[in-house]
Amino acid sequence: MKKYYYEGKLLSSPSNVSTLQSRAALEEAYEKGTVLEGVCEMCDKEHNLHINLGIMKGIIPRDEGALGIESGKTKDIALISKVGKPVQFIITSFEKAQNGTSYAVLSRKAVQESCAEEYISALRCGDIIEAKITHLERFGAFVDIGAGINSLIPIDMLSVSRISYPSQRVREGEIVRAAVKSKDSSKITLSMRELLGTWEENAARFNIGETVRGIVRSVESYGVFIELTPNLAGLAEYNPELRAGQAVSVYIKTIIKEKMKIKLSVIDSFSENTAHEPLRYFVNTEHIDYWRYSPEECEKLIESVFE
Repeated sequence: MKKYYYEGKLLSSPSNVSTLQSRAALEEAYEKGTVLEGVCEMCDKEHNLHINLGIMKGIIPRDEGALGIESGKTKDIALISKVGKPVQFIITSFEKAQNGTSYAVLSRKAVQESCAEEYISALRCGDIIEAKITHLERFGAFVDIGAGINSLIPIDMLSVSRISYPSQRVREGEIVRAAVKSKDSSKITLSMRELLGTWEENAARFNIGETVRGIVRSVESYGVFIELTPNLAGLAEYNPELRAGQAVSVYIKTIIKEKMKIKLSVIDSFSENTAHEPLRYFVNTEHIDYWRYSPEECEKLIESVFE
């Protein structure tokens, strides 16, 4: 399976940088159909994308800007939003402008077509890939899984710990690892939570008697849910002065493995949580068939089957 990468991955690579430094190298890339990457500097009034190729200008005609643009399935905002960002393309020809300067005609759509055919079509449920967060909606995070082709990580697939908005877990531009959860002819859905550790793996990081940092995720009449890690939360006594999103320090009173429960006591509270810590992954393989979050001793079963 040929591998394709999210846009931005190739920009600073030695081969990409060197190719953009000479006309001969660009011509060789044209002959070989090499996938290159450059920054989009402008989207003109006809919605053609102008790309910085280092020694010359490159232009991606509107219909070559993305899959679905020509048919109308993809809206032109997908082109406008590329300004200031890296895009992937191949060179389809060299032309001369009216002033006699040379420029390259490029196609981003051709790279996406190849990516869909040679890479995405071969992905199986359970395959673990690297992706780039492109934008967030209340229902989930959209990610670039290759050549600017987007997929979705639903909000409940970002972690076991419940969040109210994806920005509480990931940021635009962040590179994440995710597993293919489901796939059909028109879309792929990804999941991150299986890679962020089981209950036992996360609970092993803490001990009774410790005071640690947490984030309030919800305040209920029967108690306050406090996240210790993206896949681990505990319960503290009800406190009407706390609110979701607050950072707190908590004392760990008990850890009950067979019930997947951690009882906490809030020591202090702070302002809204603004820290964004890097995600910690517990799965380092390239494929996963089955994942069980619950300890064997626990009657409640939380699992994921990839098929």
